[in-house]
Amino acid sequence: MAAGTGAYHQQLAEQKRAAIIDAATSLFMAHGYAGTSLARVAQDADVSKATLFKQFPTKASLFEAVVTQQWDAADDDRTTPEPGDLAHGLRLYGRRYAALMSRPEMVGLYRMVIAEMPRFPQIADTQFETGKMPFFRAVQRYLRAEHDAGTARVDDTLMAAANFLGMIGNYVFWPRLMVVGWDPTPTQVESAVDEAVATTVARYGTA
Repeated sequence: MAAGTGAYHQQLAEQKRAAIIDAATSLFMAHGYAGTSLARVAQDADVSKATLFKQFPTKASLFEAVVTQQWDAADDDRTTPEPGDLAHGLRLYGRRYAALMSRPEMVGLYRMVIAEMPRFPQIADTQFETGKMPFFRAVQRYLRAEHDAGTARVDDTLMAAANFLGMIGNYVFWPRLMVVGWDPTPTQVESAVDEAVATTVARYGTA
């Protein structure tokens, strides 16, 4: 009985946590970081303030959870490609990155961070370190593994990863921030990924 009760309370806590993060995401997107209060988050999540503060003592910790969820949302496959086929591995990472950066929620998150970072520089740090960098470092590690396997020559994995993801982001993501109605088709997104893969393989591949 005790084990069952513990599992129930754990599930309930996870559900409340998810509700809090979902409510915070909507409020941050609609009202910005400054315009979102923890009291309003608790109200919209239908939880008590005590429950919210137990999970997230500060707005900064709640924002970090929102950022983590957004970067995890479309990146369910965390499989690291085995070295040996540079084009195949890059294509997997490229598709995952394109899916992440095509989400309207990701666009909204970046817009909010850009608008409010002069007053709250810490949210830009959170978006960069907690959000983007884990994915970026995964691509770096993969490129290093291909280098060690002899299937690529990548002396500077930071620059190589930045160039590869930049080629995709410059077509799939950044125009969405500035160009009304920019919404490439899945075929166009796939083509952008393929072009980035081909360019990177041509630059670093040893085959």
